[in-house]
This record gives sequence, C-alpha cells and structure tokens, in this order.
Amino acid sequence: MKGEYFVNSLDKKAEEILDENIVIDAHFDLLMDLSAQRKLGFCKVMEKDHLENFKKGKLNCVVSSIFIENYMIPELSLRESLNQISALYQEIRESPSYFMMCKTFEDVQKAKEENKIGIFLSFEGVEPLYNDLNLLEIFYELGVRFVGITWSRRNYAADGSRFSEPDPEKNSNGLSDFGFELVKKAQKMGMIIDVSHLNDKGFWDVMKITTQPIIASHSDCRSIVNIERNLTDEQIKALASTGGVIGINALNKFASRMPENADVYDLVNNIDHIVNLVGIDFVGLGFDFCGHLRKFEPLIVTQNKVSRSFEILENHSNIPVLVEALLEKGYSDKDIKKILGENFLRVYKQVLKNDSFL
Repeated sequence: MKGEYFVNSLDKKAEEILDENIVIDAHFDLLMDLSAQRKLGFCKVMEKDHLENFKKGKLNCVVSSIFIENYMIPELSLRESLNQISALYQEIRESPSYFMMCKTFEDVQKAKEENKIGIFLSFEGVEPLYNDLNLLEIFYELGVRFVGITWSRRNYAADGSRFSEPDPEKNSNGLSDFGFELVKKAQKMGMIIDVSHLNDKGFWDVMKITTQPIIASHSDCRSIVNIERNLTDEQIKALASTGGVIGINALNKFASRMPENADVYDLVNNIDHIVNLVGIDFVGLGFDFCGHLRKFEPLIVTQNKVSRSFEILENHSNIPVLVEALLEKGYSDKDIKKILGENFLRVYKQVLKNDSFL
C-alpha cells in the first residue's frame, strides 16, 4: 500500500510539472508521415494520428525534420522537401485550433498560452540545398530554423556518422568547403546548427568556427553505447561550452548497452551522464520517435528484420513516465523544468531572430 501511494504521488507530481512548464521534443519525424498520407488523399493527419499522444504527453512544441529517403537523392531532394513543408502548412490550416507554426522563441510561448502544439522546421541533412547556399534563404523564408547538417550519409556539406563503433582506419571527411560556408551563413541568418548524425571530424570542424550555441537534437552518450552516432565525453563538453543542448534519443540501440531490455531508466542514465559531466543546463529531449513510420514498411521487411529496434517510451503519450523516473531518481522540479524545455528555450531565445534576416 505504501508503495502504491508513492507511485500515485509521482503520477500526480509528474502531471503538475508537465502542466506548469513548456515541453519540447527537439526532433520528430513528422513531415514524412504527413507528406506520405496526404499523397494518398488523407487530411488532418496531425489531428487524427498525433494530437492525442501530444496532449497526453503535455507536449507544447516539436521540431519536425525534413528527411529525404535515399532513393530520392539527388534528383528529388528539393521536390520532396517542398512537398513535406507544403503538407505541414496544409495541416496547420486544417487544424488551426490545435497547431501553429513556430519560427521564434516568442512563438513557443504563444503556443503554450493558446494551448496549441507549436511546430518548428528542421533539416535532417541538407540534401535539398544540393550545393547552392542561395537556397538556404528560400528555406528560411518557408520557416526552416534548424540546420541538421547530415543524416548518416555523405552530402555536399559533410560526412554523416555511422551506426557502428568508430573506425579510425576508415577515411571519413569533415566539413567540405560548402559545409564551412553553410555553417557560417546559417548562423549569420539566425539558424541553429544541429550536429546529430554528423561524424567526428565534421563535429570538430563545426566547433572550430561556431559563433553560437550548437545543439545535438537527438543523440546519446558514447560512453554508454559505443557507436559513432552517439557523442563522446569530449564532444559533450565542447558542445556545452558553446551553451548548446543535447536532446536525449529514445532509440533502444542508442540508449542502452542491453537494447533488448531497454527501458526508461536507460534514458535517465544518459541524462545522468550528461548532467554529471557538464551540468543540468545542457540536456533536453529529442526522442526521435519513428514507430509511426513503420506502417509504410512492406510486411516482408518487418518480418525479416534481424534484430528489433524500438523507441523507449514508444511515443509522446509516455513523457510522464520519464518525468516520474526523474523524480524517482531525485531530480528537483527546477531541474526537470530545464530538461523538459527550458534549456532548449534558452538557445532559441539567444539564436533565433524575431524577423527576417534580410
């Protein structure tokens, strides 16, 4: 009975914390879903498929990535990115009571006040730019405010990280000349550079030239899971020194040494590691939930996967479970407030401009 009371108390406390504070997911593959379903004739996809989970998790703001599948590169990269952005704008017009576009720090506050879900746009790889920096200005005007330089592959700007242990024998490149100019121009325009998926050489190239806080929107700790996709302790320290933030990734294979048994406490372990290394001000949420995209996989692909990947928490509705685990671990209300969104908000306030860069 005493244990049940403790759990119930945590449930109530977690709900109070979530209600009182701004909750941000720094990386969500939403646009692919919107674009794919709208091409099939569906509408109000966000309202029908995602709103309930957002509300259960008390989510206020999500950064939605523009991601281009391998088979579309290079010819269809620009076309598909515009399709995805167009799909988002159509969705917001169809459900204006629930969603709004975010481009500034103030927009996030407005979304909270109006009880709406604010949605930012981000590149997850700059393939839509090809090697044309002038296109960056077009995407800015369309609302893109975050520049994830790569996914885990090579593009004109840089090489991406591998989903395997680092291999110093492999000849990976850092930023290209185009990549260096991209970072400089994006920061001058008031866009936030995101190093998740960037390889080690590229990461350190960004650190050499940055003039603003750098984020890793959805990355975990390499000291816990030794893959290049995660950040080393030295990278975590360097990123924190810019004033940036790391969003904890919920994928079991990134978060846990025993991925088949991964649970919410593995997410807490990654948060603990960052907090112990650099402090509470440099960690946030970047769950990278992708389960909703599996409905597009052919059944034969799902049935023949060698190992099962899954997202700890599964979707946004279970954010309260993470808050309960943080409370159980001894994190204070103030600390949890920073993790839920305040840390990312600090970066948004510092970097994002209130008007056009022009």
